[in-house]
Amino acid sequence: MDRRSFIKKAGIAGSVGTVALATPALSQGREKLTMVTAWGRGLAGVFDAAEHFATSVKGITDGTLEVEIKAQGELVSGLGAVFDAVTSGQADMYHAADYYYIGQHPAMAFFTAVPFGMTPSEMHNWYYQMGGHELHLEVGEELGLVSFIGGNTGPQAGGWFRKEIKSAADFNGLKFRMPGLGGKALGKLGASVQTLPGSEVYQALASGAIDGTEWIGPWADEKAGFQEITKIFYTSGFHEPGAALTVATNAERFKGLSAAHQKAIEVAAAETELWSLSQFLANNSLALERLIAGGVKALEFPDDVWDAFGKASAEVMEENMGDPLFKKTSESVQKAMKLSNEWNTLSSVAYTRQRTRVLG
Repeated sequence: MDRRSFIKKAGIAGSVGTVALATPALSQGREKLTMVTAWGRGLAGVFDAAEHFATSVKGITDGTLEVEIKAQGELVSGLGAVFDAVTSGQADMYHAADYYYIGQHPAMAFFTAVPFGMTPSEMHNWYYQMGGHELHLEVGEELGLVSFIGGNTGPQAGGWFRKEIKSAADFNGLKFRMPGLGGKALGKLGASVQTLPGSEVYQALASGAIDGTEWIGPWADEKAGFQEITKIFYTSGFHEPGAALTVATNAERFKGLSAAHQKAIEVAAAETELWSLSQFLANNSLALERLIAGGVKALEFPDDVWDAFGKASAEVMEENMGDPLFKKTSESVQKAMKLSNEWNTLSSVAYTRQRTRVLG
């Protein structure tokens, strides 16, 4: 039995059950899509991206296609329930990070981020020019989804800790929030890894249910208030060098839309990807200045910890190579990164190094 058939018949943990497909809201050529999200209402950056996408769709279609957003907990609760609501048809689409759903297919990780993976520009090159979106559709075909990346957080931080990380051994027994394959890698270092919705992370950290967390970066993390709990912040992480967000539509519902409305979803998602990335990058530096002024220690992991991250990540990636589509996607990503990096190193990296040297 293939994954799509299994999901339709059995559902997944945290599911909302299988129901009939959501009835299209039709009135003189107008339609409404219900979007569930992995984000609490108002969650900085990520919920903004969902709202921006909905606004863009409405504008592109002159109001003939509307997206009604249901934040985390408003229609369904739990990250798994977001996925299941769309594949079962209770909702039409979701806005989330696809690596939340590696349990449904491990290749979903590539459409958010994998350890030591792509920067935002490398992700864009791969996704739009080197077959990435076609692979996203191929994975979605098994799951009953039509997907487009629709947001990007940029490089994510290493996270917030109650004590400094001086060696890889410090992760042993640490209760830490980190989704995706990065979380699997930390598990190999002995961490007790948890995946929590963003709206639950502050309380879990404040209560001691977790010892540390990664979230996104200075701006979103400041908005979340983690600096109120601990002042130890690692600015660079191995797990998400350019995390994309996804707009995924129930495949049957998507196929029932007009060609113009289908294209509007595709275009709005791509426009949101760029808008979202710039929002995060424009806000991070000033937020970091405020955090440091407030007593936060901005740190980097030691080299030997990075080495441990690399070893653990390689093991996690290798464990998934038995899945043909995961292997195919991984090989595509590695090829694209190599091609992007060759020119980028000779051009942009060399330029910024010289700009810093000349201008200070």
